[in-house]
Amino acid sequence: MGKSSTNVVLVGPMGSGKTSVGRRLACVLKRDFFDSDFEIVSRTGVAIDHIFDVEGEKGFRKRETQMLKDLCAIPNIVIATGGGIVIKQENRDLLKRDSFVVYLSSSIEQLVRRTAKSKLRPLLEQSNNREQTIRDLVNARETFYQEVADVVIDTTGKKLYAIINEIKKSVPK
Repeated sequence: MGKSSTNVVLVGPMGSGKTSVGRRLACVLKRDFFDSDFEIVSRTGVAIDHIFDVEGEKGFRKRETQMLKDLCAIPNIVIATGGGIVIKQENRDLLKRDSFVVYLSSSIEQLVRRTAKSKLRPLLEQSNNREQTIRDLVNARETFYQEVADVVIDTTGKKLYAIINEIKKSVPK
């Protein structure tokens, strides 16, 4: 498989900008963009928090793995993933196999700010201390993000175009 048909996959915690960066990056690279969470919603016809309510996190993670497999099978696209996609070994293996993975890292403060208005984050909804929850999630997943990443981009305090330019430089031609 030629490097140019390799998918670019964005990983990172919720609020790190995967969807907005991914959408813009896809435009710049002239590729199609998919957001794994959005695709799960459109396939199931229900919101992510509803899946969490009905099937629990385990049920959601199963759907997420299936969606990742399906998306990875489409060549030459940009994929934004859910923050927890790296938890499962199976997903990490899949990501490392033939995708170019960009880890969008971010300060806890920035993540707290970016997720402050969001209602669609089931893991934050149940929490009465969002900052601590975000800190715990990032700490728990950091080594997994690092493990799958081909490149790590710190997005803290950076404008969208600066982040895009940095990624563009690192993506295999």
